[in-house]
Amino acid sequence: MFQNREDAARQLAARLVGQPLKQPVVLGIPRGGAVLAAVLARQLGAEFDVVLARKLRAPWQPELAIGALGEDGRVQLTDFAASVPGATRAYIDTEREHQAAEIRRRQALFRTVRPAVEVAGRSVIVTDDGLATGATMLAALHVLEAHTPHELIVAVPVAPPETLAHIAPHCDRVECLIAPPDMSAIGAYYADFTQVEDAEVVRLLREAAPAP
Repeated sequence: MFQNREDAARQLAARLVGQPLKQPVVLGIPRGGAVLAAVLARQLGAEFDVVLARKLRAPWQPELAIGALGEDGRVQLTDFAASVPGATRAYIDTEREHQAAEIRRRQALFRTVRPAVEVAGRSVIVTDDGLATGATMLAALHVLEAHTPHELIVAVPVAPPETLAHIAPHCDRVECLIAPPDMSAIGAYYADFTQVEDAEVVRLLREAAPAP
């Protein structure tokens, strides 16, 4: 059990401290992942930023991801997406457009505060407050691999073993603190899982932005 996202980030940092990293940058998937990334970056002496990806929600169970969309516009569908009732091609196209609009909104909001950092040739640590299907993380990794980082490291507090196994081939290594085989909702592993608002992400980005 983690006290909050900051506590989870500090525990992750303890796992990563001392590892050889090349000009490290820590990227969080907003909104919750941005809080972890900011703390991780401070603990590791790394640069902080966000990477944008949005899950594609199942028709009758919006907490379930049937896929995800990265800010590069590519869709990653889960293996079970085709078997989800109501997840027709028309539904997926509509959901994709909805999430693309949200990504554009966040780009306009967050990138006004801070342009995206350069990741080429660097150790890139990607974090979120937990993984369920891993679809959103996969979408984020596909966005980043196109920018030729030195290495991609996924660092998360909690995720089921099957998701970690699915993620592992798409990055150089995975760091996860808890991997419960019968994992429940991510929030169940936090004493405080208060929703993170856009204003908090903006504040974190502003604090991390270099002085003009």
